[in-house]
Amino acid sequence: MSPRTALTAAALLMFLAVALGAFGAHLLRARLPLDALALWHTGVQYHAWHALALLGVGLWLLRAPNLALVGWAGWLFLAGIVMFSGSLYLLALSGEKALGFITPFGGVAFLAGWLALAWAAIRP
Repeated sequence: MSPRTALTAAALLMFLAVALGAFGAHLLRARLPLDALALWHTGVQYHAWHALALLGVGLWLLRAPNLALVGWAGWLFLAGIVMFSGSLYLLALSGEKALGFITPFGGVAFLAGWLALAWAAIRP
């Protein structure tokens, strides 16, 4: 992942997180049951945290563009947002429980991204 890709994706994903958070707070609140709203909120929360992590990846890559582990972390955060948060958004809107099988894969992507950053930080 290039610094430009990471920074652009981070900005667009944060925009989307804010928009989806507002959508949930203002339009879905009266239309979804509380358990579905909780899923939506969790999706937005992890989406925003990992979009910010992607911003950090982009800034790190500006200083050290050849650190492959940092680039991999960026892709893992992006994949995690799509799989974890995306599946929670779809589950909240549709109620289709089968979508829940995707969520753990996104969580693993998030965890792997953080481990990749930790490994990049401790490597000489």
